[in-house]
Amino acid sequence: MHFWYQNSKIAYLLLPFSCLFRAISAVRRLCFKAGIFASYRAPVPVIVVGNLSVGGNGKTPVVIWLAQQLSRKGLSVAVISRGYGSKAEHYPLWVTADTDPRRGGDEPVLIATRTGVPVVISANRQEAIELLLERGKPDLIISDDGLQHYRLQRDIEIVVMDAERGLGNGLLLPAGPLRELPQRLAEVDLVIGNGGTNAYTDCLMRLAAHYAVNLCRREKRLLSEFDEVVAIAGIGNPQRFFNMLKGLNIRLRDSHSFQDHQQFSPELLKKVEQNLPLFMTEKDAVKCRAFARENWWYVPVEAEIDGERTRALLEKISALCTKSEPKA
Repeated sequence: MHFWYQNSKIAYLLLPFSCLFRAISAVRRLCFKAGIFASYRAPVPVIVVGNLSVGGNGKTPVVIWLAQQLSRKGLSVAVISRGYGSKAEHYPLWVTADTDPRRGGDEPVLIATRTGVPVVISANRQEAIELLLERGKPDLIISDDGLQHYRLQRDIEIVVMDAERGLGNGLLLPAGPLRELPQRLAEVDLVIGNGGTNAYTDCLMRLAAHYAVNLCRREKRLLSEFDEVVAIAGIGNPQRFFNMLKGLNIRLRDSHSFQDHQQFSPELLKKVEQNLPLFMTEKDAVKCRAFARENWWYVPVEAEIDGERTRALLEKISALCTKSEPKA
């Protein structure tokens, strides 16, 4: 919604509905805190990576980065996700790099591909965790999204914020993009600014891109070898991808934005393809491999997150896993 990020009269017209949304959300959270509504406590630490606003903020790169960092520390990591956009015949579903994105969802398949850790999707996060525990006990579980899913108890909360869009007009749904008020950020363990920092963020995340990968041949080429391309993006903030390419001195003959989790087809991409390399995000590429053409490339990004708060959080997570280990 464009009016969420500008001074618009539409937002003020919707304020009564935002007040209702706030009241319902507050009562619901209080009921979980008071034990009136049942919640689930996993036998291993749970880390939630979520956001305060709707739309893509960059959670998936953070989940991948976190899983890789903790795996390097010798911890057994698993990931759960709601699997937005997935159309599996049953849930919970164990997702691997070979899972059809139409069944497993684009982001869970991407996470499984990049990290190699167990990934399970289900709207019922307790069922997802129980399936993971049936097949082997992980040291910890990362929940991709679910900050407002209070039915699942958590040990660590991480919020990812798109620095370009911030908190928009600062209003709750539907007048603004927020699921909870900005004060909620004071309660979480870490706020990561995607692409920049602001008054709310604790650290900066940069998304670094160095090469492109051909969807058909798996060939890697440095981005500096490309001159002019056509680009598409079906992510929460497509312009961020286009700006990244421009910042790497790649000329865009044309760019096409699609909705987040867009289901691509040969017919759809035939309309945008030209006699130039076609660049896309890695998240979009997992849905296009089955019908990819020779001139289609995806650009993988690596999250770079540093800072004292970040290092302290990783140590805190490691300590939690040590405490949760059963005594001999």
